[in-house]
Amino acid sequence: MWTRLPSSALRVTGADRVDFVQGQMTNDLRGAPTPGVVACGFLNVRGQIEFFARAYKREGDVYLHLDAGQAEALAARLRRYIIFDQVEVEDLSGELRTVHVWDEAAVPGWNPQGGSAQTFELAGGTVLAGRVDRTGTPGVDLHFLARHEEAVLAALGGGEAPLDALDGARVRAGIPDITRDGFVGVLPQEVGLDVGGPLPSISYRKGCYVGQEIMARLEARGNARYHLARLRGEGLPDHAAVTREGRAVGQAGLQAGGLSLARLRKELLAGDVVEVGGVPASVEFLAPAPADA
Repeated sequence: MWTRLPSSALRVTGADRVDFVQGQMTNDLRGAPTPGVVACGFLNVRGQIEFFARAYKREGDVYLHLDAGQAEALAARLRRYIIFDQVEVEDLSGELRTVHVWDEAAVPGWNPQGGSAQTFELAGGTVLAGRVDRTGTPGVDLHFLARHEEAVLAALGGGEAPLDALDGARVRAGIPDITRDGFVGVLPQEVGLDVGGPLPSISYRKGCYVGQEIMARLEARGNARYHLARLRGEGLPDHAAVTREGRAVGQAGLQAGGLSLARLRKELLAGDVVEVGGVPASVEFLAPAPADA
């Protein structure tokens, strides 16, 4: 089973590519294996998320996989920071396609015991693959040339699951999608991107980057006022304000099957009743990630 992912993509090349991207993103690309993939955020000076990406470190480039419509703006941001760096930023969004295969064992050519990023031949072309948990069970994101799409999908076989089904699975598993859930503009720790969260995307030991000072303060003080939780209710609206007794207490993401992930104030308790755009919902806490996540 596989699902098409609305995507955009950047390729960063040049001798300084790894150090340059390392200095912009929240996670440790330099410490990743080659090939390897890490989830990361690109923050503003207030520590708020501007972009979420998965960065693939390869022998000749850094590939940044983003949600649809994000690459052009991130490319413009990156180019503003190029001074003496030997790097080039190329938007590949029109040339590539991405699908998520729910079961990594179902991908021909993929080694389930291998590394987190792999490149191999499939259907007469080269594909880039990364182990990504979008449903609570690791699957594989496959990136390939648009002209090979028909052949790649035929080689995968199985059935296509709509994006709504993938959203339902990830919300049940407590895994946010920063863009689709509308969590851009908030602190990473508030929506599950912290170490030990469902989508760990921060390294507190990697060195400086835009927004790093705020991240260091939050690590030292542990005083983020919001966290990621799940809401349950009938007819929940997408991307609505969450209130309790008329007071704003958070924001909800995409609704899927009567559930929604939400950025909620920490003083709320499991079982508390809130309103999402006027619709009643109950609060559920998410299980913590394993210690080695």
